[in-house]
Amino acid sequence: MQWPFYIARRYLRSKKSHNIINIISIISVVGVLVGTLALIVVLSVFNGFEDLVKSLYSSFDPDFKIIAKTGKTFHIADLPEEKIRNLPDVISYTRAVEENALLKNKNEQVIVTMKGVSDDFLHDNPIETMLYDGQMMLSEDQINYSIMGYLVAYNLGVRLFDPNSPVTIYVPRRTASRLGTLNQSFNSGVIIPSAVFAIQQEIDSKYIIVPLALARQLMEYDSTTVTSVEIRLAPGTEYNKTQSKLETLVGDQFDVKNRFQQQALLYRIMKSEKWAIFLILTFIIIIAAFNVTGSLSMLILDKRKDIAILFSMGASTKMIKRIFMLEGVMISFIGAFTGLILGFLICWAQMTFGIIRLGDADAFIIPYYPVKMEWLDFAAVFVTVLIIGLLSSWYPVRQISKKYLHNRVAEFAKGQ
Repeated sequence: MQWPFYIARRYLRSKKSHNIINIISIISVVGVLVGTLALIVVLSVFNGFEDLVKSLYSSFDPDFKIIAKTGKTFHIADLPEEKIRNLPDVISYTRAVEENALLKNKNEQVIVTMKGVSDDFLHDNPIETMLYDGQMMLSEDQINYSIMGYLVAYNLGVRLFDPNSPVTIYVPRRTASRLGTLNQSFNSGVIIPSAVFAIQQEIDSKYIIVPLALARQLMEYDSTTVTSVEIRLAPGTEYNKTQSKLETLVGDQFDVKNRFQQQALLYRIMKSEKWAIFLILTFIIIIAAFNVTGSLSMLILDKRKDIAILFSMGASTKMIKRIFMLEGVMISFIGAFTGLILGFLICWAQMTFGIIRLGDADAFIIPYYPVKMEWLDFAAVFVTVLIIGLLSSWYPVRQISKKYLHNRVAEFAKGQ
């Protein structure tokens, strides 16, 4: 194995009899390098956006959400509330009621998801860090306030803490007749916007948060009925262990969903998109690998004399094939390794200095492209490139057979 590697290395570094072979070899290395670099940078940027989306949703979604396995609602007495509250990592236990509703402010109307929450919701809630305007408040002096998504507030044209410009909220009566009037078909209430949050477009255009008592009143629920219970944990908690404890406490009648399970479709799509990007960019590397095939084919033709001499000296077909296989793998290795290093440096520079910006700082949540490097991406890219390099080397090398070697020896003998 040592001398085939030595010869392959000499072939890689030495000048060939035809300059075009040197040029194609350089193009091969550069092609693999650029493909590897592109894969690392694009995957790292995608990881950055994925991490950003997760952080945005985590400011709105609870760590765990307890819902009934059957039916839309359940009675809070069916849960061991005290045991759940007393778990060492639980910092917030919120009762919640969710339902679609219609908001009306003067001539503007918007359909939203109304989320009624208990007072625990306001305790150390990450949503406070995402407030665009106003302050977290749900009720005071028997006045019902609401916290709205930015796009909901914008479409309604609301003003915060303005008692002269209240928003009317309509929810369908559970026993309403289809042919009834507006008052007969809907329960209604009045809310005053107290704050506006800006998290993510889907959330900002959909949700409003109101007091739990108002939501129950509009939904005609009693004081023990909820649609879910939301739980937030202290930072640094072992989430898997806590989820197992919660599932044991609530029993088989309830589902305990973590953040990923609450947005399962979103995260599946994001993972699928990442692998789609990986495959698309891998095709670019495959195209670049054709240069490796061409380079080796021309090198084999160029080194016919050397091949004949080695075979005459007793080198086996397998050994001679190994020389050129190693040549192709070395081209791929140099391109892949250099691409990984350059990709790492570019990603590090973007993470550290934010060189490439997204545009107008006020138009985006963050001012520059987010980047997150994962060692599994580096490993996957490196292994993929080496496999492609191995396959692209095998194709031209397979033509070196015993018959081919005997013919080269005969040609060499005639030339002598």
